[in-house]
Amino acid sequence: MENEDSVITKAHQPCEDCGSSDALAIYSDNHTHCFSCLKTRFPKKSFFEEVEDDEMSDESVAKIYSSDTQSPVVRGFISEIKDRKISKDTCEKYGVRILQDHTGVVSQHLYPYYDRNSNLVAFKVRHVANKEFEAQPRGGLGRAILFGENTCQQGGKYVTICEGELDALAAYEMLGSKWPVVSIRDGAASAVKNCKNSYSFLNSYENIVICFDNDEHGRKAAQAVAELFEPNKCKIVFMDLKDASDYLKVGRREDFVKAWWAARTFTPAGIINLKDYGPELYDESSQQTCLYPFDGLNEKLYGIRTGELTTITAGTGTGKSSVMRELMHHILKHTNENIGVISLEENVRSTIFHLMSVEANARLYIREVREEFPRADLEKWQNATVGTGRFFAFDHFGSLKTEEILARIRYMVKALDCKWVFLDHLSILVSGLEGMDERRNIDILMTKLRSLVEETNCALLLVSHLRRTTSDSGHEEGKEVSLAHLRGSQSIAQLSDTVIALERDQQSDDPNIANTTTIRVLKNRYAGETGVACHLFFNKETGRLTEVSKLGDNGQGDDSTTEL
Repeated sequence: MENEDSVITKAHQPCEDCGSSDALAIYSDNHTHCFSCLKTRFPKKSFFEEVEDDEMSDESVAKIYSSDTQSPVVRGFISEIKDRKISKDTCEKYGVRILQDHTGVVSQHLYPYYDRNSNLVAFKVRHVANKEFEAQPRGGLGRAILFGENTCQQGGKYVTICEGELDALAAYEMLGSKWPVVSIRDGAASAVKNCKNSYSFLNSYENIVICFDNDEHGRKAAQAVAELFEPNKCKIVFMDLKDASDYLKVGRREDFVKAWWAARTFTPAGIINLKDYGPELYDESSQQTCLYPFDGLNEKLYGIRTGELTTITAGTGTGKSSVMRELMHHILKHTNENIGVISLEENVRSTIFHLMSVEANARLYIREVREEFPRADLEKWQNATVGTGRFFAFDHFGSLKTEEILARIRYMVKALDCKWVFLDHLSILVSGLEGMDERRNIDILMTKLRSLVEETNCALLLVSHLRRTTSDSGHEEGKEVSLAHLRGSQSIAQLSDTVIALERDQQSDDPNIANTTTIRVLKNRYAGETGVACHLFFNKETGRLTEVSKLGDNGQGDDSTTEL
């Protein structure tokens, strides 16, 4: 395999894709790779005309390599790397091997990369003479975790991330072989992507120390990686040499260790003078908006926005779940981002059938209804919803500790790119917490959820229950809801950007009224307008909600209704 591998024939060429003047490399099989924008191009009429190495699937790799060449060929031997002053023990821990030419001079370093199941998937080969890199087999790195991650246990006090393999080896050695050290695999431009791929592993440590190169690209990448994690989690090492490997090479071990211990806790940009805002004031790209599927809500709220916390509240059996499913399905069809679902009162299977039901206009969540349809139809609706790969659900039932639920939401947003997160519901979250009363628990949780929304810029749609009233008529009989009826704490109203209440007289003798929900806006921080927004009629045949002009309509024969 080593005789057939493509090697770099020209380096430091200009890239037409990103405009870099010297980041493009040309290989012996005439494919090119830019180490700035990470675009790889293959010659016309080859199997791949345009592909990024780290996006190649196992299936794609299998089409290029025969079954006996998919696995990397283990060559060379483990030894110290003398010119870098890296010991044999360190190389042995990381599995780094070297190759020598016919004169006995080290010609190549082979850095092993593993997948999440501890399978060796590639060697990243460093050619010592020209300091160029290649992957063997080509495409294997796309399946790999961080360099050295396979040597580390899950969780601990510190983990250090370096920008290159030699830096990781050097840092590990200079820190007394005590703390775990890993390296990103594709350079500074892909640091965020690589760390997202290993988010759970990195986040399991109390402190993440980022030790990237002391140059513009390294500093920007360090800040971008630090922003993936919660505040005060990451520390950034500031060096006066270019990288960790240089410290070991020139014998400045103690200086590196001092810099490592002096690493500064990353904090986002601080206080600014508002007069410094120029054209960027009118840049709306940081906040995304998806209109509601109901015209009445859009007239008051102007849609759902990222960076905001929306609370939906109602009495028992009023139709909160139906509204939430309609919103999930609507966001699926009208945005391109992923959707996170944390539903603590139903299992994942039930969530899937509810989403399929909206797509099918049929109550597929009822087994007897589901059995009326052929499997082919069910699979079609499955593929159109959860089969898109854009839904991520937390497989759990019941209460959780506050930090656990926050970590799950942060993971969905930061690592899985979920811009829209549904959390159902607040009451069950606090039901299992001990040590304080319910009001105090809700205060703490709402404060942390509000901070999390600001930190991640996601749209969080939260379900909250109402407290029972002492009047003769309750919420199950259509009693008008006010902010004072929110269960447990006023912090729900204070910290939410929007509060939407659902009202329905479930006991009415008129079936149209009994199946019609009034949607009332109780809080509207964005536009200020509150009050009744619309009425939604529940169709028992389709399981769908239809916007109707007034309470008691059933949506048939009325031109003013809106079909979803």
